[in-house]
Amino acid sequence: MSGRTHARACPERTCVGCRERAAKSELLRIVQKGDACVPDLRGMLPGRGAYVHPVPVCLDLAVRRRAFVRAFRARGQLDTQALTQVVAGETP
Repeated sequence: MSGRTHARACPERTCVGCRERAAKSELLRIVQKGDACVPDLRGMLPGRGAYVHPVPVCLDLAVRRRAFVRAFRARGQLDTQALTQVVAGETP
């Protein structure tokens, strides 16, 4: 083993709103809980996750495009009120 150091690769994810790739740490992870989308602020909740930039523009795009419904393979509409509060800086 030589004395070289390797830079750690930073995991990337795609924002379901704007469809741009970004570092996982820059995105907000969303999980489905029942018929609602909830923010996973610590990144530890179980289940399939979808990622979105924590800005209103990307969240609005994701909701309009029904990106969360597709990402979670859900049937019907999902409640995104908790996401809107978190992105706006309010407590859920």
